[in-house]
Amino acid sequence: MDAKVGKEAKAKAIIAAALQGRVTEQQARQLHQLGPEAVALAVLATAKRIAEQNDAIAKLESKLQGGDQLDPATPSGQQPIYTKPSARKRKGKPGAKPGHKGHCRAEPSRIDRRESHRLQRCPDCGGSLQRCNRKRTRTIEDLLKDLQTEVVEHTVFRDFCPACKKHIEPVVPDALPNAKIGHRLVSFTSWLHYGLGVTTDQIVDILTYHVQTQLTGGGLVAMWQRLARILESWYEQIGREARQSTHLHADETGWRVMGQTVWLWCFANGQVCYYMIDRSRGSPALQTFFTEAFSGVLIHDFWRAYDSVFAEAHQCCLVHLLRELEKVDQKNTSIEWRAFAKRLRRLIRDGIRLRKRPDFAPERYEKRIGRIEVRLGALADEAYSDADAVRLAKRLARYRESLFTFLDRPEVPFENNFAERMIRPAVILRKNSQSNRSEKGAATQAVLMSVYRTLKLRGHNPMEVIADALRTYLNTGILPPLPAPTVANG
Repeated sequence: MDAKVGKEAKAKAIIAAALQGRVTEQQARQLHQLGPEAVALAVLATAKRIAEQNDAIAKLESKLQGGDQLDPATPSGQQPIYTKPSARKRKGKPGAKPGHKGHCRAEPSRIDRRESHRLQRCPDCGGSLQRCNRKRTRTIEDLLKDLQTEVVEHTVFRDFCPACKKHIEPVVPDALPNAKIGHRLVSFTSWLHYGLGVTTDQIVDILTYHVQTQLTGGGLVAMWQRLARILESWYEQIGREARQSTHLHADETGWRVMGQTVWLWCFANGQVCYYMIDRSRGSPALQTFFTEAFSGVLIHDFWRAYDSVFAEAHQCCLVHLLRELEKVDQKNTSIEWRAFAKRLRRLIRDGIRLRKRPDFAPERYEKRIGRIEVRLGALADEAYSDADAVRLAKRLARYRESLFTFLDRPEVPFENNFAERMIRPAVILRKNSQSNRSEKGAATQAVLMSVYRTLKLRGHNPMEVIADALRTYLNTGILPPLPAPTVANG
């Protein structure tokens, strides 16, 4: 009896090792010596484990390939690249058509140095050359071999004022008080980080190996935080101008502060871009920004939180609606859904096509706009049995007044692509720098990103504008107003 129990224990131990993929040759020979029953039991257990793993792999592949188990809200970044469909092929070759004048880089506005090049002998035969007057010029623009910062020693005289009974000294306008870094270097590094998404370590490497100056990441972050406190009035001005605009795009994305999930909100149009980091993704965050009723058109996706904003009008992104129709088409093939999706696509495209007419004006096409609204109402109020059709019909009924606002307000687009483009730099920075490690860092992030993105929208050189503003601030104690858009930017 004891021998039988011992054989069963050995067989179970060898089978467990086989299922884990760690069976040795000695264990395999021991299993053979235990008899055919033990071998059969091991083979059956191994086959069962292989079948379970194959089923799990099949389900995972089905999910990754967009099968029924794929959530329509799954971000594209969470899908392996080999499971994504190929992009559409470009129609025709890129570039201008044959026969058009070519485009090349414009000539520099200045020439710093001139050189002449002439051969003394033929490089092929070594014979002498007969001089001619034929020549050509070639302009080459390059960086200097040693890019160095300028180090200036400022001698500051401190004199005594008999009237005030104290010593006074002039203000040095080239750097903040007690700072050893000038305005240009502060604005340049902060623009690299908050404007372009370059990491702090990369900026330190750029300064060390290319600009020939030594700085630490902690020193840069401290200077950026001081800069953000000074530019906070610009940040507030950007927010006021956004709330007073005729139309405003809005979007939000996930963010991290001290490892905790928060949300980064973006409110932008062609003149301003305002970022706000808040712990809420709902109406409390929107009420923090919209302190009163918004007198313009708010353009956004179908996130329910935007319904809490009291605006003159709303415009929901029709591109988001078309994308959702495509996602549902991948899993729903019912006849009722196909008919519903076809009618909705045709309605949306008719509205977009009408808006793109060269002679479009709401007064000119008032009857067509009315017919589109009637078709929308009929599509939303009809009874459906398909679950996806019912769900989208409820959405159409809820946002009936917010789908075709762009036909009544020609300055309003029918999509929210502008907000997505404005929030993309923040997403890149989030991927590179892993968001913020403190509340102070989050506040600095919101201020400097808003300032740099707004200056870019208005056609200004951020480094020059901020350096000049800091000099004015040190000389007068008052930060100048945010620069207006350039003539080229309207």
